[in-house]
Amino acid sequence: MTTVVAKKTFDHGVHPPTFKDGTVKREIRQFPFAKVLIIALSQHLGAPAKAIVREGQEVQRGEKIAESGGFVSVTMHAPVSGIIKKIGWAPSLNGKMVNSIFLEPFPASGQTIEPSTPCDVDTASADEIIAAIQEAGIVGLGGAAFPTHVKLKIPEDKSIDTLIINGVECEPYLTTDHRVMLEQQDDIFMGIRYILKATGAQRAIIGIEANKPDAIISLREKIPAGLPITVEAVKVKYPQGAEKMLITALLGREVPSGGLPADCGSVVVNVATTAEIGRLLPMGRGIIERSITITGPGVEKIGNYLIPIGTPLRYALEQAGLKKNATRVILGGPMMGFTVSSLDVPITKGTSGLLVLTDHESQLTIRKEYACIGCGYCLDACPIFLNPSRMGRLAKFEQYDAMEKEYNLMDCFECGSCSYVCPSNIPLVHYFRVSKGIIRDKKASA
Repeated sequence: MTTVVAKKTFDHGVHPPTFKDGTVKREIRQFPFAKVLIIALSQHLGAPAKAIVREGQEVQRGEKIAESGGFVSVTMHAPVSGIIKKIGWAPSLNGKMVNSIFLEPFPASGQTIEPSTPCDVDTASADEIIAAIQEAGIVGLGGAAFPTHVKLKIPEDKSIDTLIINGVECEPYLTTDHRVMLEQQDDIFMGIRYILKATGAQRAIIGIEANKPDAIISLREKIPAGLPITVEAVKVKYPQGAEKMLITALLGREVPSGGLPADCGSVVVNVATTAEIGRLLPMGRGIIERSITITGPGVEKIGNYLIPIGTPLRYALEQAGLKKNATRVILGGPMMGFTVSSLDVPITKGTSGLLVLTDHESQLTIRKEYACIGCGYCLDACPIFLNPSRMGRLAKFEQYDAMEKEYNLMDCFECGSCSYVCPSNIPLVHYFRVSKGIIRDKKASA
């Protein structure tokens, strides 16, 4: 493979093994429909969507089945033609029950979608593009699931000069963004056209880690004439794909504490999200499926799959083939993903991967926690220069106010670098997530 030299990066970070070789060359393949799809109405940050269908109603693939519940919310569309069997509660990743639409596909239901009203990038205004993105139900596909139209609605007192397309995909095991950059290049460039117009940015940079030279070279060669796009290689380091780190690496700018990328003249959009904008808006369609990496030592048929949203994890893993010694399923990757407690949880728009570990790997993760020895490894690893060691001690003593006000807990984006390097096996990120939840609950009840 051709070598690409990269110098751009950020300070600190870690270098976990990538584990991508097994799936990186496997093209994205279409997944079959499950017997019942469970479309959660709350699978994005913000207000839940509101169902506009009734039980027993027949719907067509791509038809809108739920409208947005406010500006910070998106619509939902039917991933398959079928019958609405039920509207009720279903389990979600965080353990809570969320209102969901249960959709039973028609026998031998096909993959075709009826045409709808397109959004023409040449004639649409910025506000019309943003509205079309919300109507398409598009959220960040890198894992955060933040409504994309909200991110692209730039405040009047801010000015954006640079759009950054995040093609880093630094999370171990995951390779769908890599495959999207190889297989959906026309959609990526079209999506960039829409986003440039929506945000008013003058240029776009596609940032890609140097371990993806095929994507870097291919995209550089195919940039359409007249589009202000460059493709930049960044160093292979985790968490290079975090938007704050990518902004620093590519632009040399720092997002202020508590601030947003718009505060330093930029906006960051995941490359798969960009491709969906470029694919869906010209046809006036909504997002009904997404690319997911199914991988790990516990899977028989690892690969990258285009899976209908709402597919239960149990069905997806049955199709991929679980090994007998599979014991742990992680949504996402090993650094920032979550272990699932139920296989009845459906795939959502924010699901980027399914990682299955065997009993061997699971035993390796069960490690005795020891007292902090003050080695400072976590300080050297933290990409935003926090003090994880000190915050971990404060969390044990429930000193949440000090964590937030004195040590900037809310700036932590839970990358897991501190936990990864800790020789005492202290689950620092877990402590930080719990602490944040307690702080948010206190503020909500105040």
